[in-house]
Amino acid sequence: MSRIGRLPVAIPAGVEVSIAEGNVVTVKGPKGTLERALPTEMEIKVEDGHVVVARPNDLKKMKSLHGLTRSLIHNMVVGVSEGYSKTLEVNGVGYKAAKQGKKLVLSLGYSHPVEMEDPDGIETKVEDNKIVVSGISKEKVGQFAAEIRDKRRPEPYKGKGIKYSDEVIRRKVGKTGKK
Repeated sequence: MSRIGRLPVAIPAGVEVSIAEGNVVTVKGPKGTLERALPTEMEIKVEDGHVVVARPNDLKKMKSLHGLTRSLIHNMVVGVSEGYSKTLEVNGVGYKAAKQGKKLVLSLGYSHPVEMEDPDGIETKVEDNKIVVSGISKEKVGQFAAEIRDKRRPEPYKGKGIKYSDEVIRRKVGKTGKK
C-alpha cells in the first residue's frame, strides 16, 4: 500500500475541509480558500479531524493517484493555515530587484528593465538582494519563483544571476592563459 497515501491528513484548528460532488475539495482557513478537483476514482472522507484517502483497487494507476491525492490535500491544508514562501537571491554587479506597487522590476544586465506583475494570490517582497515570493498555493508560489529565476539563470563561472536561496551552483574553472 502507498506509504504516503495511507497517512491521514490532520486538520488544524480554524481550517474547514469540505468534499463536494466529483471529489471537488474545498479547504477554508485563516489565510484564504483553496479549491481543487481531485481524481474521481479516489475515495476521500473527513473523519474526526482527519482527511482519509482510500483507493478502490491495486492497479498501478490507482497506487500512483493515491499518494498524489493525499499530498495535494495536505498541501492545501498547510497553505491555508501557514502559507508557502520561496526566497530567491539576486547576485551580480549591477543586478537589482525593486518593487513598484504590484510590479517586480528587475535590472539584470539587459538593455531594459524586466517588469513582472504579481499574479492573483501571490505576493512578492524585496529586501536588499533577496526576493521573497509568498502565497497560499504551493504550486503557484513555486511556478512564479521559477519564472522569476528564468529571467536570468545563475551562470557557472561567476555565479551571476537569480538563484534560490538554498540552491548550490556548481562552479567551473575559467580559461587559463597561454604558456
